[in-house]
Amino acid sequence: MDTKLITGTVEMLMLEVVSRQPTYGYEILQKVLADSNGRFDLKEGSLYPALHRLERQKLLEASWGEHQGRRRKYYRLTPAGRKNLAARRTEWQEFSAGVNGVLGLQPRVAFGA
Repeated sequence: MDTKLITGTVEMLMLEVVSRQPTYGYEILQKVLADSNGRFDLKEGSLYPALHRLERQKLLEASWGEHQGRRRKYYRLTPAGRKNLAARRTEWQEFSAGVNGVLGLQPRVAFGA
């Protein structure tokens, strides 16, 4: 499978989780796992490099906070991150509709209609 597709999808899922409320890395892992019914079991080795990449791209901002007596780095979406997530959602919907059409998983609509 194309690693760019996988990377882009993982980043989109992470942005989605963070868009709901500021959160920290482990909580992102757990939320993606739960919301995907166990289909996306992200590992810390891919999560943190992706978080740092999204932060460098100014899509996320980070700040330190406490949770249950432990210091955690919380991430929140920036305005650019919200715009980027909206674009990724649209791309995903178009991509998945195309794939589902070819696989016969959705009704066919006349092209250009």
